[in-house]
Amino acid sequence: MNSSPAVVTGISGGVDSAVAACLLRKEGYRVIGINIRILDTHVENPSLHPSPLVVSDHPDFQIPVFSLNLSAKFFDEVILYFRNEYISGRTPNPCMVCNRTIKWYGLLEGARMIGAEKIATGHYARTSFSDGRYRLLKGCDQQKDQSYFLWMLRQSDLSKTLLPLGGLKKPEVRELARTFGVRAAEKKESQEICFVPNDDYSAYLKNSMPGLEEQVSGGEIVDAGGRVLGRHRGYPFYTIGQRRGLGISAQEPLYVTGVDPQHNRIRVGSKDDLECRSLTASGLNWIGIEPPSSAFETAARIRYRDRETPCSVEPLDRNEARVAFRTPKHAVTPGQAVVFYRSDEVLGGGIIDTVHQS
Repeated sequence: MNSSPAVVTGISGGVDSAVAACLLRKEGYRVIGINIRILDTHVENPSLHPSPLVVSDHPDFQIPVFSLNLSAKFFDEVILYFRNEYISGRTPNPCMVCNRTIKWYGLLEGARMIGAEKIATGHYARTSFSDGRYRLLKGCDQQKDQSYFLWMLRQSDLSKTLLPLGGLKKPEVRELARTFGVRAAEKKESQEICFVPNDDYSAYLKNSMPGLEEQVSGGEIVDAGGRVLGRHRGYPFYTIGQRRGLGISAQEPLYVTGVDPQHNRIRVGSKDDLECRSLTASGLNWIGIEPPSSAFETAARIRYRDRETPCSVEPLDRNEARVAFRTPKHAVTPGQAVVFYRSDEVLGGGIIDTVHQS
C-alpha cells in the first residue's frame, strides 16, 4: 500500500496546473488529478470518472486524472451571477467567484471522495501559517501574481491548500514543464472568460438572454447635470470608464461614469469625473486578520492589474466597510473586488458597492 500523503490537484489542461502536479509528485506526494468540467451536460450527484487528459509523457510523472462534472453548479453559481450583475448595472468578476464556489469546492469534494487530506492548484500565490492563522501571500512573480482572485478563500480552504507555483516565475515554470515532459509546455495562455466566446460579453448576454437587447435599448445618455446627450444600445453593454462606442460627439473625450439600471440610463463625464476617493464594500472576507472592529490603515487594489494604494478601512458592520484612499483611484467599478494587502499578505477583500468622489 502506498503510504505517501495524497493530494488532489486541479488539472485544467494548461501548463501551470500540470507543472504543479509534477512538482508535488517530485516531492513525494501521491498525486491524483481532477479536471473540473463546467460546460458539459448537467448531471445530478456528480461523481469522479476517468479523464483522457494526460499530464506528462515522462514515465516518472504518470498521474491519474479524473473528471468531475460541476456544470449545473457552475451555471447556478457563476453564469447566473454573471448575467445578474450586468442586469443590476454592475461589472462582475466571474473568475474570483469560480475559484471559491467551483474550483476549491470541487477539489475539496474530490479529496473527500478519494480520501486525500490536501488539494493543490497552479495559481501563482503562496500560503503560510503563523500565529495560529493560515495566510495568503502574493506570488513571487509580480507579473503573474494571482492573489487578488483568491481573497474569498477561508481558513478552512487554506488549511488544506498547496500552491506549488507560488515561489516560481513563469519562464521557470515553462522550463520545468519541458523537463517534466508536460504536453502543454508551449501552450499559450488564455485571458478570456471561459464561457464567453471571443471574450465578447455583450454578444454573450444578447445570445444567452433572448429579448434583452430590445428591453434595454434606447435609454438616455446624460451628463453630470442630467442633460440628455444621446441614446444608448442598452445599459448592460457599458462599463465604467468606457470611452469608445458611446455614439455621441463632444468637444472633450467622454467616459461612462455611471450605469443606472432603474432608469435605463448611462451617465458620462470627463476623465476627472472617474476619480474615486472612497467606496463602500460588502461581502467582506478576512483572511490575515480577525474582522476589524475599528478603522485601520492598509493598502488596497481595486482590480487585478492595479497597484496597491494606501487607504483607511472603516468597518460599518461585520460584512461592510468604507474605504478611503489617500490618493484618488481611477474608474472604480461596482461589482469588482477591493482587496486589502499588508506588504505581500492578503488581509481580505470585499465586493465594491458604491463609489464616491469625496
